[in-house]
Amino acid sequence: MLEQERTRPVRVELGALVATPGAIDALTKAGVTPIELIARHQRGDWGELCSEDRAENDLSLRDGFRLLSAYALPRTGARIWVITEADRSVTTLLLPDEY
Repeated sequence: MLEQERTRPVRVELGALVATPGAIDALTKAGVTPIELIARHQRGDWGELCSEDRAENDLSLRDGFRLLSAYALPRTGARIWVITEADRSVTTLLLPDEY
């Protein structure tokens, strides 16, 4: 991760952090810690989203809607979603098929 990315200000209040068993298993197999993805999400690095979904997240930051990030994990290629609820009470890490 570039130094500039690590020092970007926090943009998202996360609430409680939870992860599904499938997400935990995928992260473990890929050798990625949950905090790596949570930190990216919290700083507004939405991962592998199309431009329309990125714009929707930017709007959601301003207007208080749900936020979604998607990240491809190294080695396995598994995808993890990070979703922060609109009221910012909970952020969940999950596999797309667990949604």
